[in-house]
Amino acid sequence: MMFGSINSSGAIIDVTRHGEASDILLPNQIDRVQKVAVDIGGSLAKVVYLTSGPRSQGGRLHFAAFETDNVEKCVSFIRTLLDSPSDTSENEPVIMATGGGAHRFRDLLNKELGVEIRVEDEMESLTAGLNFLIREVADEVFTYSEDTMQFVDAAADMFPYMLVNIGSGVSILKVTGDDEFERISGTSLGGGTLWGLLNLLTGVRSFDAMLEMTKTGDNAKVDMMVGDIYGTNYGRIGLKASNIASSMGGVYRKTLDKHFDDSDVARSILYMVSNNIGQIAYLNAQLHGIRHIYFGGYFIRGHPLTMHTLSYAINFWSKGEMRALFLRHEGFLGATGAFFI
Repeated sequence: MMFGSINSSGAIIDVTRHGEASDILLPNQIDRVQKVAVDIGGSLAKVVYLTSGPRSQGGRLHFAAFETDNVEKCVSFIRTLLDSPSDTSENEPVIMATGGGAHRFRDLLNKELGVEIRVEDEMESLTAGLNFLIREVADEVFTYSEDTMQFVDAAADMFPYMLVNIGSGVSILKVTGDDEFERISGTSLGGGTLWGLLNLLTGVRSFDAMLEMTKTGDNAKVDMMVGDIYGTNYGRIGLKASNIASSMGGVYRKTLDKHFDDSDVARSILYMVSNNIGQIAYLNAQLHGIRHIYFGGYFIRGHPLTMHTLSYAINFWSKGEMRALFLRHEGFLGATGAFFI
């Protein structure tokens, strides 16, 4: 398919990871294009850009991310891309910007880059990016269960679907066709909540370090479990002893005598935020009669524990009638959409 001067036919994912996400190869791209897309959110700024192969044979989409607190570093990176002698083009360079920061930092982008800045609608960019990835990129969409990724071809029965975009907060979109979408719900409990609470409780500031902490934690040392209340399963209503009855509710119960460290706290809060998002997603899908639920946003980061929790929540509440779908470029939907609009 052609998107302006960009030929996306035959798009495949490079198995070698080069940046924040694996490159997407565009083998039939011929023209050199000086275009950069940036999605500036409340916590992170995501960048998508295209480079050309030798003798203009094929193209390669690259992905990069920066903390919004260091947005100047992001702008400096974009300037180096525009100044690169290897990707000269007859066309004037252009920056496609989206997200709330596209408005907040527009003057900075104009001042530092000195090129045309086109601001695109955030929700339109998100859906355009997801539609592109579903339709054009092989092995992009997958389900996740029991530590297993299963790639699916979602393009044939594409609409309607629901996008749960997890950034600093969460937006939930119902998409019924190309350029046909509405924001039906959302929640303020998102990636920023996890980041903020863990910073307050553990002092860790890096999101990657926080996710790393969750790998070794045991939430049962912090949460109140069904087994802490009943002593066993509550089979009549389908609750296992290992199910969470109250997030972080085990800490104040002296008789439970729970001892925990920062990694246990991190795992508990990750479950709390992810389970909350999963249940809100299910309720909205049930209300609108939607069976395909895509989870996007940089919060996920391909993190197995996060994907497992979201998948489990959708499967549990829907009794297996709905499925959670994930993407290999889940954190770059807005920037990808802005690039191809």
